[in-house]
Amino acid sequence: MADIAARAGVTVATVSRALTERTAASLRPETVARIRAVADELGYRPNQLARGLRTRRSSTLGMLAPDLTNPFMPPVVRAVEEVLRAAGYTLIVANTDNEPDREARLLQTMVDRQVEGLVLATARLDASWRVDRSTTPVPVVLVNRSSRFDLPTVVPDDAQCMGLAVDHLLDLGHRRIGHVAGPRGISTGRDRAEAFEHHLGAAGHFDPERVEDTERLTVDEGRRACARLLDRHPDLTAIAAANDLLAIGCLRTLRERGRRVPEDVSLVGFNDMHFVDLLDPPLTTVRVPQRELGRAAAELALALVTDHGTTATAAMVRLPGTLVVRGSTCPPSA
Repeated sequence: MADIAARAGVTVATVSRALTERTAASLRPETVARIRAVADELGYRPNQLARGLRTRRSSTLGMLAPDLTNPFMPPVVRAVEEVLRAAGYTLIVANTDNEPDREARLLQTMVDRQVEGLVLATARLDASWRVDRSTTPVPVVLVNRSSRFDLPTVVPDDAQCMGLAVDHLLDLGHRRIGHVAGPRGISTGRDRAEAFEHHLGAAGHFDPERVEDTERLTVDEGRRACARLLDRHPDLTAIAAANDLLAIGCLRTLRERGRRVPEDVSLVGFNDMHFVDLLDPPLTTVRVPQRELGRAAAELALALVTDHGTTATAAMVRLPGTLVVRGSTCPPSA
């Protein structure tokens, strides 16, 4: 760094600021460009491990995702990464496959690698989940999931979103409406099922036998749950699913049983993930602002990290959804 400073005609402190993303903005752009050009010429690369030991800052945040193959997650992760990158931070992402033991190991690995904060999309409601301010030495923000712990959280407004789906079906004239629910051990499954019951119950048409839970938010689970639901209630005229993957599973089962969508059974999804508009028929669904979820979670995490965890940590941000009507819903035929 002394060699760079001498050749660029600046101080060593200025070199340090120019080569650190968080502080480079405090210098004139031409100064930063000149210093970095000299650094490249001399083959200099900062030793991030040594810098972290000295400053106790790693400029890194960790994120745990439950299933990166779920099309819902990439826009959320990308938005988190974009916000952090603009602030000079690097994001490390790990996939838990919805396995509690794997999640616990990855969480500890992140902390051991001295991430400055964590963004978790994996929170569960059961007592085995043990991340809170008393046990985790870095700030934690939840995204798309809430927990019983008092942690800053950014989630879709699940009650409002499911209300849009149910009200749409009621307005079309449906009364025998089923629900393929998500796992009750996560907030999205519980909250959406409770919202379905509330909205349909307020209209006087709720039947608990028309709700079928799933163990995972996957196409195969949706397929199996829809089959069980139709076995009990073959007279259903509509189904509201807890997410789009479950809805696709329902669509497959309905086709296997010769039920037309939407003529025989209307179908509504949840999330508006990529490509559901290309299904046959295109899926009516509730659009969740995925990128906005990621941005809000990253901004909360940055606020906690830069304030060394002293920012008020009880924030609960709920983002509303919008109904997107496509070809999978219509008035009941009878």
